[in-house]
Amino acid sequence: MAVEIKVPEVGESITEVELGQWLKPVGAYAKPDEPLVELESEKATIELPSPAGGILTQILKQTGNTAEVGEVIGYIEAAEAPDTPAPEQKTVAATPAPEPAAPRVMPAAQRVMAEAKLSLADITPTGPGGRILKEDAQRAAQAKPASTTAVPETQPPPVVASIPLPPSTGARETRMVRMTPIRRTIAARLVEAQQNAALLTTFNELDMSAVKAMRADLQEAFQARHGVKLGFMSFFVRAAVHALQAFPAINAQIRDNDIIYYDYCDIGIAVGSGKGLVVPVLRNAETMGFAEIEQRITEFAARACDNKLAIEELQGGTFTITNGGVYGSMLSTPIINPPQSGVLGMHAIMDRPIALEGQVAIRPMMYVALTYDHRMVDGREAVTFLKAIKERIEKPALLLDF
Repeated sequence: MAVEIKVPEVGESITEVELGQWLKPVGAYAKPDEPLVELESEKATIELPSPAGGILTQILKQTGNTAEVGEVIGYIEAAEAPDTPAPEQKTVAATPAPEPAAPRVMPAAQRVMAEAKLSLADITPTGPGGRILKEDAQRAAQAKPASTTAVPETQPPPVVASIPLPPSTGARETRMVRMTPIRRTIAARLVEAQQNAALLTTFNELDMSAVKAMRADLQEAFQARHGVKLGFMSFFVRAAVHALQAFPAINAQIRDNDIIYYDYCDIGIAVGSGKGLVVPVLRNAETMGFAEIEQRITEFAARACDNKLAIEELQGGTFTITNGGVYGSMLSTPIINPPQSGVLGMHAIMDRPIALEGQVAIRPMMYVALTYDHRMVDGREAVTFLKAIKERIEKPALLLDF
């Protein structure tokens, strides 16, 4: 009996998905609930499980096609699982292997080959897809032995003018790649944030000496007890929770003509994935200790790399923290994640000279940035919010009091 393979509900307000890679070819057996195909929505990539055990008989939508929620994208014929791994279906008489296709020769390389009287066998291609580039032809021409034709002693050798070769420009090819739904959504939301909010960014700098010392003192015991490293992010999450509770406008959102204030802190943590930046949410971060924060972030990062985050883990959020410092960023102006009113940007820790009690001292310093919606948040609130972050990072013992 043929069973329809349909696109399931993948999240609130999502009406269509883009098909990723089919994980089973037509004719292959799939166990019940075994992943059949990847579905990419505007928020995440999920794997669609097989609705029944059987043979995949038909694929109606190919990789890159879009399909609406509820649409049939293929059929599977219900069947029992084979007892043993299926042997090869039939033995095919050996046939001579086809001749390999001739490598593609770039136009500039063709001219060099013609001038130097080179054949394809004389050249080792190094371009993408086995293409022969101009540089490949030039190397082969230089390596070609000089002509051994004897020159009569009475005839002076010919004088050849030295003509410099034109500078190499390399391959000049272009590729067109369709944007993934996640990347399209990221682009749309960034433009939305710029167009629909009054964005402003304020900065401060933090002395990370105390946090680094605390991490060094506690790291071994913390990791042995909780199974994860004590990172910097847990300090910033806890500092942000305190600051958000002190300045609720930064934890609020505008909805039409109303302001929605949240008494809880759902903090999104921006993490990189293979298909773009995603922001899984720490629900009720105000109730979390250091260990739970680090465990959740570690789990988020691992599943983001494998595109295993669930839709509901990426939805909502009242505030976001992003750490460009892991990529080496010294300073940046992060963009808020609509409809949120604020985002905290962390950056690289660098040893810098600072004035400390009338003396020049070298300290590990970090610039931090708060981008906020000026419609909701006044400059005084934004500056004082960052000062509250600074106070608790530079005196991390304060973070242990709540």
